[in-house]
Amino acid sequence: MSTSSLRAKSAWQRWLQPWQHLDWVLLLMPVLLTGFASLVITSTQINLDTTVLGWNHFILGTIGLVLALWIARIRYEVWLQWQWIIYAIVNLSLVAVIFVGTSGFGAQRWITIFGFNVQPSEFAKVGLIITLAAQLRDTQATTLLGVVKVLAIAAVPWSLVFVQPDLGTSLVFGAITLGMLYWANVNPGWLVLMISPLVAAILFHFSLPSWLVWSIGMGIIAWLTLPWRLFSTVTATAINLISGKLGEVFWGFLKDYQKDRLILFLDPDKDPLGGGYHLIQSRIAIGAGQLWGRGLHQGTQTQLNFIPEQHTDFIFSAVGEEWGFVGAIAVITAYWLICLRLVLIAQNAKDNFGSLLAIGVFSMLIFQVVINISMTIGLAPVTGIPLPWMSYGRTALVTNFIALGIVESVASYRHRLKFRN
Repeated sequence: MSTSSLRAKSAWQRWLQPWQHLDWVLLLMPVLLTGFASLVITSTQINLDTTVLGWNHFILGTIGLVLALWIARIRYEVWLQWQWIIYAIVNLSLVAVIFVGTSGFGAQRWITIFGFNVQPSEFAKVGLIITLAAQLRDTQATTLLGVVKVLAIAAVPWSLVFVQPDLGTSLVFGAITLGMLYWANVNPGWLVLMISPLVAAILFHFSLPSWLVWSIGMGIIAWLTLPWRLFSTVTATAINLISGKLGEVFWGFLKDYQKDRLILFLDPDKDPLGGGYHLIQSRIAIGAGQLWGRGLHQGTQTQLNFIPEQHTDFIFSAVGEEWGFVGAIAVITAYWLICLRLVLIAQNAKDNFGSLLAIGVFSMLIFQVVINISMTIGLAPVTGIPLPWMSYGRTALVTNFIALGIVESVASYRHRLKFRN
């Protein structure tokens, strides 16, 4: 082989080197889901607009894949230097939504840039993951003061998203924060106390005895896990006791459509032509698919447009009707493989920062998958949370690929040693 050939081969190998240790299973599954989603979106209604949406999804997915591969070449430690700049940018963009945002579906969530609607709250998910991973990488972050600092950081974007109002995305922020705190070895009792007021508010409306028992139980957990035992116990118990009334106050801040979504999943037949319509039609569609499905372009519920937003939030209903139980299980298996690879990467990362990045992405994805699929089959309220890589949405699709690229960087640059906690 000539010298010039050897040099060309060596240069080619150097250029490919950053991708030699990619997790190819983690990369392949989202690509397959995106391609499959393009077919399903095209099939949701046979007309020009939906065909264009299917192609748009495929093209945006291709752009997202290129972004993921480019980000995977960058050493993930670089994001430590940019953590506060990223945090500031995402929060400023969320503030901009309040003043110059575009409204739709009862909320103001988008900023129009060069004719395209961009949803800053989607990018904020990745920004929050990077910032929290940087804060939690040190052992001091697991102290009570460190946890308060982390919650304060997460509270800023969470509040800005909640007031848009975007209840679904704000819940995703909460899932990311709790998942990363758990992985950082924060006392599990503290995590329970964090979510206890929400549980107490729910129990207050359904069972007063359960609400009282829960409030007393939280006092016991505070006694066992927090300093200043007597003060902490009284405070935790009191907070849970008053959460029922506070829940009614916060309930008044929700829009009517949000209230319907949170209530009607328990009995959608109470309003079959209103708030319960989505859930009823979704269950009919999934049940009609049976084992093998009705076939592409053959689903009656899908083709006749019985299910609103079937190419976005209710994409899984179209999968269930036209591809059946087998297709639905295949999609769920793909998500299971993605989550498995994310946990393995987190376990084998060379440092806590890389491990927390992977777990942050894991928390974001698994929460969205579980809630989205559960709402289509009537096990959770309709929250507007999209199905990653499947639901049509430009910003969400690109964001998921960006998150994928960051985790692939963790996989590529990890030591081949077992992760030490």
